[in-house]
Amino acid sequence: MDAPPPEHEAQPEVPPDLPKSQVEFFLRAAEKVRTQFPDRPGVYLFQDKLGRVIYIGKAKNLRARAGSYFLKAAAEDSRTAQLVLEAYDIDFMETESEVDALLKEARLVKDIQPRFNRDLRDDKSFPYLQITTHEDFPRVEITRTPRSSGVKLYGPFANVSSLRGALQVLQRVFKFRTCPLDIEESDDRWRWFRPCLLASIRQCTAPCNFRISKEEYRKDINRLRKFLDGGRKPLLAEMRVEMQEAAAARRFEQAAKLRDEIQMLESLEDRGDLEKNEQPEVFYIDPKKGLAGLQKVLKLDVQPRTIEGCDIAHLGGTETVASLVQFIDGLPFKPGYRRFRIREVQGVDDYASMHEVVARRFRRLDREGEVFPDILLIDGGKGQLGKALTAFETLGIEPPLVLSLAKKEELIYVMGRDEPIRLSRHAFALRLLQYVRDEAHRFAQHYHHLLRRKRTLGDS
Repeated sequence: MDAPPPEHEAQPEVPPDLPKSQVEFFLRAAEKVRTQFPDRPGVYLFQDKLGRVIYIGKAKNLRARAGSYFLKAAAEDSRTAQLVLEAYDIDFMETESEVDALLKEARLVKDIQPRFNRDLRDDKSFPYLQITTHEDFPRVEITRTPRSSGVKLYGPFANVSSLRGALQVLQRVFKFRTCPLDIEESDDRWRWFRPCLLASIRQCTAPCNFRISKEEYRKDINRLRKFLDGGRKPLLAEMRVEMQEAAAARRFEQAAKLRDEIQMLESLEDRGDLEKNEQPEVFYIDPKKGLAGLQKVLKLDVQPRTIEGCDIAHLGGTETVASLVQFIDGLPFKPGYRRFRIREVQGVDDYASMHEVVARRFRRLDREGEVFPDILLIDGGKGQLGKALTAFETLGIEPPLVLSLAKKEELIYVMGRDEPIRLSRHAFALRLLQYVRDEAHRFAQHYHHLLRRKRTLGDS
C-alpha cells in the first residue's frame, strides 16, 4: 500500500462487499475512531480478528486520517480495499509531533512487519537514517544501501521526502554533520579546513574545523540517538540537569547551548510539521546527476555542493527588488533565501541592480568570514555576468565560480570563457541550473507582489 487515503471527517459507510458478520466490528471501529482518537499526530494500528497488527500508518491528525478508512473511497481504492475487509479493530499511539510519528511508524513496522505495510518491510531499496559509529565525529545520512556494520540504523521509511524533512528539523536541534568527510581527531590539518554553509547558519557544529571537541560532538550524537529511540522526556530531564551543572560551574556558553537545544526540543511539536520543514523535492531532475553534470561540463576538480541564484524584478517600473536563493546538494534551502530592495540605482537598470546585489551580498559574506557558494548563478546573459564580476573587482574579492543563464536559448556563460556553453535541453546539469534560475525568479516576483500589496494597502 503506497499511501493512506485522503483525510476526511464524515459518517462511516459500510463497504458493500463486507460480510454481514463483520459489519458490527466495522461500525464499532469507526465509532472508536470518532470518539476516542485525538486530533493529534501519532500512529494508528489496524488489527485482524486474531488481534494481529496488519497495518501501521502515521498521521498528523489521527482522527481525520484513521476515519478516512471507514468511507466508501477506501473500500473502492485498490490500495486499501482488502485492508478494510480484513480489519476488525484499530488502536492508536499518540506522539508529540509529526516527526515523532514518522519515526515511530518506521520503528514499529520494522519490528512488527505488518502484512499490509509492503513498502516498509525491511526492503533495502527504501531509505534509512544511518548514523556512523566507527568515526571520531559520526555523520548522519540518508541512504538506500545501509551498511551491515559500523552504523546505527533507523527505518526503513516509505517516503524519502518526509525523512529529509525530519532530518532537517532534527539538525536544527542537534547540529550534526551530514557531509562525507573522513575527519580524524589526530589529523591536525583539519584546523585549517573551511567549513561549509551549514556551519555558518548554525546547523552544524563544524567538527571539520575542530570547532567542537570529539567528546562534546559525541554527546550531541548520543542525544540524537536517545531521541530517535523514543526517549524525549528522559533526554530533556538529563539536559536540564547538565545545563544547571554547566551554569553552576560558570560554563555559560555550554549552558546557553543546552538551553537553546532544550527549547527547540520542547517546541518540536510546532516545528515538526514536515510539510513546512522539508526541502522541496526536485521532481523533474535528479539533483545528484545535475551536480555531477555540472562538475563534468565546467571541468571542476570537485563536485559543487552550494549554488546561489540571483534575479531582479521591478515594482511598477519605479522600484527594483532582487532575490537570492540558495541550493544545497541540488535542493532548495529556504533558510538561505534573501530579499533585497535596490537602494543605489535610479530607475530601471538591471545591470546596475545586479552589480549592487552581488556587491552587497558578498561584501557582507567576506566581512563576516562566511563561506562563499561554490557557484553563483546570475539570471541573464553575458552583460549581467560582466556586471556581477565587476562587483567582485570593485570589492577586491576573489569570486566563486560565476555563471549566467540566458532565457531564450538557455546558453550558459561562464566567467573567464569567451564562448557560452550550449547543452542538450535534457541535460541534468542544465535542468538544475534552470531550476535555480526559475526559483530565483519566483522568489523575486513574490517579493515584488508583497511590496505592491503593501503599497496598495498604504502600508509601505
